[in-house]
Amino acid sequence: MTSKAPAAGPSTSAGPADGADAAATLAAIDHALARDGELSEDTRALLQQARQALHDSCAEADAERQRYRDLFDALPDPVSIIAYDGTVLDLNRSGLESYRRPREELIGQPIETINPELPQDHMVPVLETLNRGGSYMVEVTNMRSDGTRFPVEVHTGPLLYDGRKAMVAVARDLSSRLTGQLRYRELMEAMDRGILIQDADLQIVYTNVAAMKILGVGEDESVNDALREDNWMVVDDRGRQLSPDMYPSHRALKTGRICESTVLGLYHRARQQLMWLSVTAVPQFPPDGDKPHQVLSLFSDITTLKRDSTLFDRAQAMAHIGGWEWEVGPDRLYLTDEAQRILGHRPAPTTIEGMLACLRTQDRERLRAALGQAISFGRKLELEVQGHRADGRGFWLRVIGEADAADPLNSRLTGTLQDITERKHDEETLRVQARSDPLTGLLNRDAVLAELESRLDDPLRDTLAVLYVDLDRFKVVNDVLGHAAGDRLLASAGRRIQRAIGSEGLIARFGGDEFLIICDTGSDPSRPERLADAILEIFGDSFRLDGEEFSITASIGIAQAPLDGVRSQQLIQSADVAMYDSKRRGRNGWQAFTPELAEQQLHRLQLETHLRRAVNNEEFHLVYQPQVDLTTGAMVAAEALIRWRNHSLGEIRPDKFIDHAETTGDIVGIGDWVLQEACRQLREWQEGGLAVPRVAVNVSYRQFLGEDLASSVSSALAEYGLPGNALELEFTERVLIEDAPDTLRTFAALREMGVMLTIDDFGEGYSALNYLRRLPIHGLKLSQLFVQGVPGNQSDVAVCQAVAGIARSLGLTLVAEGVETEEHREFLLQLGVSIGQGFLFAPGLMPDELRLVYRTAAMGGPVR
Repeated sequence: MTSKAPAAGPSTSAGPADGADAAATLAAIDHALARDGELSEDTRALLQQARQALHDSCAEADAERQRYRDLFDALPDPVSIIAYDGTVLDLNRSGLESYRRPREELIGQPIETINPELPQDHMVPVLETLNRGGSYMVEVTNMRSDGTRFPVEVHTGPLLYDGRKAMVAVARDLSSRLTGQLRYRELMEAMDRGILIQDADLQIVYTNVAAMKILGVGEDESVNDALREDNWMVVDDRGRQLSPDMYPSHRALKTGRICESTVLGLYHRARQQLMWLSVTAVPQFPPDGDKPHQVLSLFSDITTLKRDSTLFDRAQAMAHIGGWEWEVGPDRLYLTDEAQRILGHRPAPTTIEGMLACLRTQDRERLRAALGQAISFGRKLELEVQGHRADGRGFWLRVIGEADAADPLNSRLTGTLQDITERKHDEETLRVQARSDPLTGLLNRDAVLAELESRLDDPLRDTLAVLYVDLDRFKVVNDVLGHAAGDRLLASAGRRIQRAIGSEGLIARFGGDEFLIICDTGSDPSRPERLADAILEIFGDSFRLDGEEFSITASIGIAQAPLDGVRSQQLIQSADVAMYDSKRRGRNGWQAFTPELAEQQLHRLQLETHLRRAVNNEEFHLVYQPQVDLTTGAMVAAEALIRWRNHSLGEIRPDKFIDHAETTGDIVGIGDWVLQEACRQLREWQEGGLAVPRVAVNVSYRQFLGEDLASSVSSALAEYGLPGNALELEFTERVLIEDAPDTLRTFAALREMGVMLTIDDFGEGYSALNYLRRLPIHGLKLSQLFVQGVPGNQSDVAVCQAVAGIARSLGLTLVAEGVETEEHREFLLQLGVSIGQGFLFAPGLMPDELRLVYRTAAMGGPVR
């Protein structure tokens, strides 16, 4: 007996041998049973039992596979079984009908036969998803035999097919759904009622044309911007303002229920237009969701139905808008209740002259003239006017009017009155705030500049003076006590200056700890000097902050117009120059601008001009001062020092141009050049066989703030192929007091590169030890200011000992500057300082000179 092999189909579990194996086994059993006499009865019975079981199993497998085929072909969507390499293994009847191809054209073909537009490597994301145990969904386009396409949504899952891994892909035809969506969208666009759809966060995701038209949204406007809540005031059908959580859309989303036919009034603040809508809000739920994911609002404009109702009057009252109508011939004036309330006169005016009498004289004439233009030429009128109510309170009105469109003779004017008093008060408050310094309450920089320009342009007030006041030692308080205490000090200083000048001048906070005073000098030529003395005197008393007393003085510069300047900027600059001269003379004083100062200013501007061009003109060069081991005299590093030889001005000392470059900001570009040049020179020395261990470069505080320093250092090191430990950066103490995340990040990035970080001239400034322990630095440099006095000056000795102790306790290296004598060297060695630099060893040397010195030291001789 033989058995038909089962049709191909997926295997869902381990079962009997396939059809061929089963047939062979049955044939072998039949052959054995045919051998009469050779088998015992027990063996024969056992074989017959096995034969029957195998026959039944084959029959069951055939039936199972037929059921699979019937079920497979019964599915209404195209279903494909695909191998992991993309080969089509099987396809149901719906698939053959959808693709309009015979079975032999698809089975064994790549999936691209059905989906010709699949991208390269399209199987990669599918297999990744299936291997993670998920199912993969994608929208693609399938192709029929005639080349026509249709959109499908394909869901792919894993399948064991004849004992090997495969995929089953179900493709759902989206053509009818897309057609339905298109018809649905066309229907919404064709409706004359507004439709607005919002997501769960109430962001607008769709509006139809009718909604845009009803709400007055232009085609070039963003719907979400146009419908922002602050643009509109929403009231209910009784004129009461609604909070956003009471809007129909909010309620529908919150409750999941339809809010039907709710009457709302929408007042547009900018257009000053009120409209009434009937709104129905319908929540919409996602598939299998129990909470709305969006809400559809359907609304109609019912403004015309509400215009003459009491509800409309109430809403106008909420918006502080009243209506008026004037019959010109009989001079009859009609005012709505809200218009009468706004004017605040009882009985209410019944003639146009009665309404005009409520206004200021100037505004009365302006409105009368506008009414005449409206009557004579049909022009619209729109004015903002001031007046007074019967109780004496002032008001601001916005009056709008035009001729009645149904009145060709312009014998009737209608319009609105809006109470804009609150808005005008707000504008005045904002105007004052815009002119005021929020910390001191004084005028701010912009306001005082405008006032100064205005006075200089006035021929009757062109003789005036400017006092530029800068607080001395303010930075000490700000650094020691913090910014909050510094702010209180500035406010207190502003009040003192205000008391000192009284009504004789105009005071402003000009910026930071600087104040500007303007005073007239026509009637009192000595007024500027007298006011300056009064300010200095009032600063004689100490300031008390947080239980501490601080003596703060002032340096004042005086410039007078027109002698020292005819424009505001020129005059202020002259006063600024005089103020800096006062500081140079010892502070706590005043200085008037003089021709000598003008000449200094000219030199300063000339220096600034040359300085800006110095880098491009290649006028800078570097010299290098060795840092040496104080015991052996061996050089351990070299500090790069900038020098400037200008083509016109000659050699200019660093102390003459460095501070100026700091002030103007040119130091940032100069510092970048120094960094690049020092790295280049170090590389040149190394390539020439001169193994200088490290070069030190000074970094300006402005350079630290003004650029991405870590990036610049990284680029310079990379350009010249240097390791990070070949570079040392020296910062001033000012970085210690800037406890900013950017500061810490920059230091950390530099240290990660291997760059050595040092605080230069430690002890000269206001050393903030609290910050010193938190910055990731390597060392300190002891200022030559203190080294110069040792060992004879006990104060300098004490400072050196303190700095050395700080360095030791924090595990920092310490380099002494200004070592000029053997006594200095011996003292520093006894103090435990092992590295120094100064004229005892060498001044700043040109690169070739340093090469000679270094080679001498390398041969065993000290750097001298």
